[in-house]
Amino acid sequence: LTFYRCTVSYVRYSDQARVAMVTSLSKGSSFHISRREKHGNVFKTHLLGKPLIRVTGAENIRKILLGEHTLVCTQWPQSTRIILGPNTLVNSVGVLHKRKRKILAKVFSRGALEAYLTRLQDVVKTEIAKWCSETGPVDVYTVAKSLTFRIAVRVLLGLHLEEQQITSLSKTFEQLMNNLFSLPIDTPISGLRKGIRAREILHSAMEKIIEEKLKKQQTSDYCDAFDYMLSSAKEDDYELTMQELKETAVELIFAAHSTTASASTSLILQLLRHPDVSECARAELESEGLIGDAHGYCRSRCHGNVISEESDAAEKSTSEWRSAMNKTPCFEAGDKEEWHRSRTHVPYLSLEKLSQLSYLDCVVKEVLRFLPPVSGGYRTVLQTFELNGYQIPKGWSVMYSIRDTHETAEAYQNPELFDPDRFCADRNESKTDRFSYVPFGGGVRRCIGRELALIVLKTLAVELLATVDCTLATETYPTMQTVPIVHPVNGLHVFFNYRTHGVERNRRESTHI
Repeated sequence: LTFYRCTVSYVRYSDQARVAMVTSLSKGSSFHISRREKHGNVFKTHLLGKPLIRVTGAENIRKILLGEHTLVCTQWPQSTRIILGPNTLVNSVGVLHKRKRKILAKVFSRGALEAYLTRLQDVVKTEIAKWCSETGPVDVYTVAKSLTFRIAVRVLLGLHLEEQQITSLSKTFEQLMNNLFSLPIDTPISGLRKGIRAREILHSAMEKIIEEKLKKQQTSDYCDAFDYMLSSAKEDDYELTMQELKETAVELIFAAHSTTASASTSLILQLLRHPDVSECARAELESEGLIGDAHGYCRSRCHGNVISEESDAAEKSTSEWRSAMNKTPCFEAGDKEEWHRSRTHVPYLSLEKLSQLSYLDCVVKEVLRFLPPVSGGYRTVLQTFELNGYQIPKGWSVMYSIRDTHETAEAYQNPELFDPDRFCADRNESKTDRFSYVPFGGGVRRCIGRELALIVLKTLAVELLATVDCTLATETYPTMQTVPIVHPVNGLHVFFNYRTHGVERNRRESTHI
């Protein structure tokens, strides 16, 4: 009876909180902008009946992010902590957090990222090929989540799974994600119980894979996250338990999945909305020798020879490709990857080559400034401290806003505009205050996988710009919802078709004649 009363009380209260949350979501960022304009960059509000300090501004965020473990500590919902498990990085604090971060740092070291890149690019090529094989429009956010899940499984965890296994694991992981922020009530039909069941299925699958891996000697030159973790832990004279390995494996998928899918979707959206940006980025790829046809011919689209439509021959080529992909039973996975490489003609990338794409780097940075995947983060106050002239009491919660800070920072000229040039060498507007640009957070909790996320975004951009024409399938662009992860309301629907360089070359040559 006591449990029943508590549950009813919790649900009734949650209904009230849900009304407030729906009001916030329906008004979007304007809801918080109006309060910020009225109360300033630091103001008090409430979340689920508890006092919450909402914080905006580079200097204020700097104090919060650099105050981890001393002034504040990370705060995740109870359901998230339960589902992900006690051994994860997000649930670790103090010395344990430092040790785990040190072990995971090797997973995202430069050497590891260089090793991942070729396999990562193959996954991107394969997924783009699927998008281009669709006769109808593709929901970008949905396929972006599929892409990032496969990158996590194939590249980070080094797993060689059949498509049926990947699809099954992906559905299970989606169930975990859908219930990660549920009410902390453990009943047979609750979201928390569904999330726990999904976690147990994933852990069971991971345990079998890890056991097989530990039994085998390293037989290939490729090292995955498990290899780097085990090696790093050994160097630190620390032995990872099976439970730690299972929880870390799921956490790596969690970290690489939704936020990178969100950023990938935002990248495609902005390239669609700003064709001038796409053309400049494409020109840079040409200058670096990353765009060419099967005979090594490099296009010069940004230099006065724009082709507006694909020819009938291009349509025929795409149709033949789709037929080969979808109807030929002997077309094996390895053959498909080789076909994609010969069809799209983008050479394998290296970290050095990616670093030379300075304009593309500006584009990716501006996407993350304009539409940061995570709008902000939560912290619990460990001791009373002063912020912007206010006393922030111990035990209260603080929400720092990444989105609001990006939109209001004095460092940016016309922050409401999408302008990649703001990050070019001669302007570099964020250099005056590094906490005016915090898409990955900051301090000891700064996203440990940020470099991998940037590589995914740049690789995706290179492949799309060099090989694909994208067309919006709807009359208008979707609005973007910012909670809990930035994503398009009702989806971003796009047609993807391979570009045909040989046809465009012939058209260009005839024009010059």
